[in-house]
Amino acid sequence: MNRLKELREDRDILQKEIAKSLGITQRNYSYLETGCTALTEDILKKLANLYHTSIDYILYQTDKREPYPPSLLKEEENKKEEISLP
Repeated sequence: MNRLKELREDRDILQKEIAKSLGITQRNYSYLETGCTALTEDILKKLANLYHTSIDYILYQTDKREPYPPSLLKEEENKKEEISLP
């Protein structure tokens, strides 16, 4: 089963309700859920916030549903700042 569909059905939410929260049509959300349309960074962020999970969970990069703690996110941001390209 698709992660987006799983997250939505676990909460007994209709596609049109999620679509409204995202500011898109139900049809467009359906395309996202079925993989016919690629997820954008903006949509991923909104979905992660809406479902209280991580983008990594939505993208099958982890099986942990919980969002990352803020302290871990800050560590990652600091690591990115330390890396400098010539």
